[in-house]
Parts: sequence; C-alpha cells; structure tokens
Amino acid sequence: MQEMRLYEYAVIRIVPRIEREEFVNVGLIMMCKRHKWLRVELLPDTDRLRAISGKTDTAPMLKQLDVFKVVSGGAGAFADMPVEERFRWLTAVKSTCVQTSRPHPGRTADLEATFTRLLEELVK
Repeated sequence: MQEMRLYEYAVIRIVPRIEREEFVNVGLIMMCKRHKWLRVELLPDTDRLRAISGKTDTAPMLKQLDVFKVVSGGAGAFADMPVEERFRWLTAVKSTCVQTSRPHPGRTADLEATFTRLLEELVK
C-alpha cells in the first residue's frame, strides 16, 4: 500500500480589472511539506485574458507571473527558505492583479499525478 501524502495547492489567477472581480486561472502551485516538494505550472490563456481585460495592457501582468517560478525554484533571496515558507509567501492574500486562490489541502499517493489532474481540471 502506498503512503498517502498531505499536500496543499492554490490556483494562480490574473485579475485584469480589480473592480470587475473577473479573473482567468493561469496556473497552479502545489506543495508537500513532508517531502520538501513544490511545483508551479503556468499556462496563461492570452485569448481568454484579452476577452475580459478590454483595453487593459496585460503584458505587465503576464510578466509578474515570473515571480512564481523564481520563488518556487528557491532562487536568490529564497534559496534558504523551506518549501512551505515559499508556498505561504506565494499564496498570501494580495490585492494585486496577480493573485492565488485560498490554499486547499488534500491527500494523495502520487503528487505528480494529482498535480497534473488538478492543472487539467482547474486551469486548462
């Protein structure tokens, strides 16, 4: 019997116009503290984003997504932070155009398969 692993995940989204409260899911972040595992995948759908953003320039928002790769990868100032701290830093509540959902917990025997399934269900 495979070991069940506790994980947390959050959906990464872009909110082009905060006052309209519309968003497009553009990625997923998932973390398993016990296994020191953190993964981020970004799949921004620029056509969907343009459809709800109107004349808003979304290029700077898309550029801001780079921070998810930098922090999750433990680059620079984040090199000494454990995965759970990097996950908390990325999923902290923000009132900016790039946000995450609230973190959600789960249990799985296969982190990679669960990540792929959640990405397919929530982002693609």
